Amino acid sequence: MFLNYLKDFFIKKTLKNNVFNVKNEAFTSNVQTIGLLIDESKFRHSKALIEELISYGIDTENIKAVVYRNKFKEKKLYHFPTFSKKHIDWKGDSKVSFLTEFIGAEFDLLISYYDVQKPILKLITNQSKAKFKVGFASIDKSINRWMINTSLDNYKLFVFELFKYLKSIK
Repeated sequence: MFLNYLKDFFIKKTLKNNVFNVKNEAFTSNVQTIGLLIDESKFRHSKALIEELISYGIDTENIKAVVYRNKFKEKKLYHFPTFSKKHIDWKGDSKVSFLTEFIGAEFDLLISYYDVQKPILKLITNQSKAKFKVGFASIDKSINRWMINTSLDNYKLFVFELFKYLKSIK
């Protein structure tokens, strides 16, 4: 328990040092690739969320999702690449290759689908090379470029609002 507290402290410190290194790019093109960072500790509708994105014209192969869980079971088979606190070291670096690849991928849009301030998720969002970042209004405003004010379970409204805003800036 105490070690988890220390790990969170060091991750928060890393995040605090890196939060000002965010580059604000202008959003000028159509969305082709989407990165989806989901906290499945409370939200269990990841497949339905992806289906909703597909219904708005995004190809399945252009959506890459990674999932965070508070309790990770080694022997359990997950639908999406899944990580937990133990897959991140004290400096905030990933110990698994799929997460390193996700952070380094240059998505047109990163959707941070979590509404609770978790240092690990905020750090991954901050480190992401995505051109444009969208998340919930309850998360720190310096990390995401757009914030949508809905509840976590109302993924249909979230996606509707997202695409409504994307169409309005074209």
